[in-house]
Amino acid sequence: MRPEPGQVLHFSEDPTIERFVPHVAPTSQLREPYVWAVTADRCPDYWFPRACPRAMAWKGPRTTEEDAGRIIGAGSGDRVHAVEYGWLRAIMDVRLYAYRLPAEHFAPIGEFEHAVVARVPVRPLGPAEPVSDLLELHEQAGIQLRVLDNIWPFWGQVTASTLEFSGIRLRNARR
Repeated sequence: MRPEPGQVLHFSEDPTIERFVPHVAPTSQLREPYVWAVTADRCPDYWFPRACPRAMAWKGPRTTEEDAGRIIGAGSGDRVHAVEYGWLRAIMDVRLYAYRLPAEHFAPIGEFEHAVVARVPVRPLGPAEPVSDLLELHEQAGIQLRVLDNIWPFWGQVTASTLEFSGIRLRNARR
């Protein structure tokens, strides 16, 4: 599930959104209202239930082979997503939808351009599209999905490495 040229995607468990209105996300440290979306390269970050904590790491230009082998694993591709066992059933059962939005309204945000935002209301290009099996999406994209008892030791290793990384909804992870 990726956008076509000229599009960005917004993932949601709500299939009834007809118009996206800029708002201040409750989890955001930013105070300006935005409509949030992602480009093709960051779509896999959102192949999860919204509240699911996930730690993601991938090879980047400064990644050492030692770190890639230690954290991602030899022969395991270029990217790994880690979740906790307690979220596995939700990942398998969630009904996730993707909205295709016109890219012309969006601009990158953040130092690492992890998302794109619009400052104006945006209408989807069509109805919400059901996202297929999330485990299958990971497999098709060659992304290793690691299921752990506790995500924090993995996150500590990732953030101290030369891999590029992102953590989403980590406040929902086990302590």
